[in-house]
Amino acid sequence: MSTLVKILPGTGRETAGEASGGGGAGTGGVRAARPLHQPAAGPPPRAGEEWAEALAGPARAQVIREAAEAGLAEAQAVLGQMLLDGTEVAGDARAGFGWFMRAAAQEHVLALNMVGRCYELGWGVAPDPARAADCYRVAAGRGLPEAMYNWATQLTLGRGVAADKAAALGWLRRAAATGYAKAENFVGSFHEDGWATPVDLLAAAQCYARAAHGGDFRGCFNHARILVRKKRVREALRWVEQALALGTPRFREQVRDWLEGQGDAELRLRGVAAADRC
Repeated sequence: MSTLVKILPGTGRETAGEASGGGGAGTGGVRAARPLHQPAAGPPPRAGEEWAEALAGPARAQVIREAAEAGLAEAQAVLGQMLLDGTEVAGDARAGFGWFMRAAAQEHVLALNMVGRCYELGWGVAPDPARAADCYRVAAGRGLPEAMYNWATQLTLGRGVAADKAAALGWLRRAAATGYAKAENFVGSFHEDGWATPVDLLAAAQCYARAAHGGDFRGCFNHARILVRKKRVREALRWVEQALALGTPRFREQVRDWLEGQGDAELRLRGVAAADRC
């Protein structure tokens, strides 16, 4: 089965907004770095109900920046994401990376994951696959499902680390056990293609169904593929539409190409029309 048809994760460059949900922070960059910002003495600039009200108000970005500058790791991680995505502030990937580093130096595991993501994709820093893999490995070991998924992807593809599909499958299963739908979908791919496990199409179908119901757009698509094989075209179309609604622009293009090649007229015409609406 081709990568294009199955649309596996980790095979293309995503934008920050598309990819930031699965990130990686880690050892290479974080362990080698000294803390770039020492927490200020005392509480964040706002606390309790006043802090909550400020976060919901029009000055939210200013409140977050004040808290980040005061040394609050959670605020540093949030500010890093805002700068990376250009949300509520002018986009600045280099500054976003710096804030992720500060939060990661305080052992903020989500920030550590995002440091890895930045190293992997060159967001605000020169790409460094080995550091990215190191970040994912450390964050995965601390129990973060997104990092388990990212670390498993690096192990599967041999990016910045020797390929080891058996180890990758173990990490994907751990992440899937937490309810992380992206990992569930990837486990399905392992079963379908016989990577580090015998080919088991029933197990693959079950994984894809769970991933689809969990809201993963690739899982929705793969679940739809299985339904097409079973001639359940109208049911498949609902999942294709869901995949298109949730997916990234690049993913939608791939799904549209797949739809155009389908022999069933209803699937092809209605599916392409849904892709065009997106």
